[in-house]
Order: sequence, then structure tokens, then C-alpha cells
Amino acid sequence: MSYADQIFIDMCQDILDNGVSTEGEKVRPKWEDGTSAYTIKRFGVVNRYDLSKEFPAVTLRRTALKSAMDEILWIWQKKSNNIRDLNSHIWDEWADENGSIGKAYGYQLGVKHLYKEGMMDQVDRVLFDLKNNPYSRRIMTNIYVHQDLHEMALYPCAYSMTFNVTKEKDSDKLTLHAVLNQRSNDVLAANNWNVCQYSLLLMMIAQVSDMKVGELLHVIADAHIYDRHIPIIREMIARPVYDAPTVKLNPDVKDFYAFTTDDLIVENYTTGPQIKNIPIAI
Repeated sequence: MSYADQIFIDMCQDILDNGVSTEGEKVRPKWEDGTSAYTIKRFGVVNRYDLSKEFPAVTLRRTALKSAMDEILWIWQKKSNNIRDLNSHIWDEWADENGSIGKAYGYQLGVKHLYKEGMMDQVDRVLFDLKNNPYSRRIMTNIYVHQDLHEMALYPCAYSMTFNVTKEKDSDKLTLHAVLNQRSNDVLAANNWNVCQYSLLLMMIAQVSDMKVGELLHVIADAHIYDRHIPIIREMIARPVYDAPTVKLNPDVKDFYAFTTDDLIVENYTTGPQIKNIPIAI
């Protein structure tokens, strides 16, 4: 089976067996019919994926890898906060009449700051440091900007990436690792989606920095299964599993801003049936 399948199954089973219910609490999310969306939750879930061994896509059901890459490019490459720049409808519920989600996600990554080297945004700073000071312990991004929260349609869920470079013995290339910090994670709707898109981000940044890709450490403060997702999760984690797919990037791309979803190569991705019409709490 895919190692990501095992992590996902174990995480879901742990939440179901040992999680805490929020039923009866004052919760923000609502279902489309207006009722409160309660969860079973676990605090402090930490999962580790070694991208040098296999790509962490679950096979229990298909994760739309090109769409996941499109969204991460929307945020990190286009630095957009407008859904008209996105080739999916996953943000439609949070956009205003002009397509904007406010000062969230890509907007924050595109804000330029003054450094001693000049004006740069957070993404360009990461790329600069990986090229010029790769062993720095200060290579990170953070889009949870308190002064702008009131102008965000949704507070960032995945809010911080910390990059760390190591020099392995007997290797002529450096290895790039990253920590993804997430305050909240809807396990059914978003867990493997986030894992895959930030894995692709790590692969892209490693490639343009002429480094090998290493581990993605995913830290989730509140990992939860919504009440209406419980039977779906139980059925899903009982499914047959398959080997991980082969996922590669076009090796000719050397500029982060040149990547498109056409540069994603996915082979041998065998999965269980898709789960349609998942209810989403908003």
C-alpha cells in the first residue's frame, strides 16, 4: 500500500477511537441547512512523509493532483486572492462579487517587505535564501497576519512553511525538507489534498534550488472529522489499498515562476472509487 494510506488510516482510526466530540459546543462552521457542524477532533497530529521514497498520495480514493498543484500555484506563484485566477471552484463559497477572498493566502505571500538585500515578498525571500544562504534556520513563510484577519474571507488553515536544508553524507546535492503548520484540518475533505499540494510545492522549490527533495513534516493543531463525514470515513478506510503513484515534475523547469500544471507527471495512480458530493461545512 501507499505509505500515505497507512498514515491516513491510522490517523482516522485514532480520531474515531480516541477523539473528543465538539457536540454541544459553540462552533463556527455550519452545514448548508444552517445546523451546526460538529466534529470529532484530535489535538496535535504530526505526520511525516519522506518524498525521496514515494509521493504521499492516498489510493483509498483519488486526490486530484493537477487541481491541487493549480491551487498551490495560485497561492505561491500567482500570489492571487481572486478565484478568477484559479481553475477550480473550491473557493467559490468564500469569494465576494468580484472574486476576491480578501487579504488572505496569496495576497499575504505577495506583500513586499524591506530586507537589507532589498524589497522582496515571502516567496522570493525563500528562493533567495535557499540559493544564497541555504543553511539558515530562518527560511520560512507565515500568512497568519493578525492585522489583516478582519479583511480575510477565511482565516488561513495552512499558514506557515518552514524550510530546512541538510547535507547528507556521500551526496553531491543538498536535501530540502519542510514543516507545514496547520491550525485546522478537515480530514476527509482536505487532509491528503493539503499533503499532496505542499509536497508538490516542496518538490518544485527543491528542483529550482538544485536540491534533492526530502521530508514533509505536517503538523496539525486540530485534526477533525465532521459528524456527517464519519460514515464516509469508516467506509473509506476499510477499502483496498494500492501502491503509491509515481509523481514527477518536468526536469527542464529551473524557474519557480515557470511551472504550470502541464509540468506535473503522474503515472500508475490506481485508486478506489471517488467519493462524490461530500458535504462541506462553511
